[in-house]
Amino acid sequence: MQSARQTELALDATLPPLHAGVDEAGRGPLAGPVVAAAVILDDLYPIPGLDDSKKLTARRRAQLADAIKAHALTFCIAEASVEEIDRLNILQATMLAMQRAVAGLRIAPKLVCVDGNRTPALSMPAIAIVGGDAKVAAISAASILAKVHRDSWCEQVDGQYPQYGFARHKGYGTAVHLQALREHGACNLHRRSFAPVAQAMLLKTAL
Repeated sequence: MQSARQTELALDATLPPLHAGVDEAGRGPLAGPVVAAAVILDDLYPIPGLDDSKKLTARRRAQLADAIKAHALTFCIAEASVEEIDRLNILQATMLAMQRAVAGLRIAPKLVCVDGNRTPALSMPAIAIVGGDAKVAAISAASILAKVHRDSWCEQVDGQYPQYGFARHKGYGTAVHLQALREHGACNLHRRSFAPVAQAMLLKTAL
């Protein structure tokens, strides 16, 4: 039985040079932008320890993000805003953030490998790989950059809106976050098209 690392190496070996990995962070939270990252790794500078960002500690993600930025051939981190999420819907906003991330690469990839089951519209070939963040090193790198960037955003805005606890729950609909929404209503960082936010706003208006 192949290990996950063996599967990753086998899959990477079938991919062309200058392939980019793309992943996102922040589809599920009730607030903030959705973030996408695109990465083309340098075969001459392999980065040990790349993995699905969700399997890594925050400290390890930060260390790997620094290594990726130092040694990747090129990378780009892009966002789709709360306004775009509410106007387009979260899926289309995610695709938009991915398009922006790929467009921001200073080297055009020969192939774009996207984590998940669909790809954004791009000018170059793209494939979707379910569980790709644990199978393709470039996608793992993209997942780490996107996650670190979005978590950093949450920590920054926590100082502006301490009543919501963004640094603690990273915008997800935890019990603490939902209680804060009921007590304080939504702020301009919340995704008003998301049902828990809309419900909290209605409740706040009714009081």
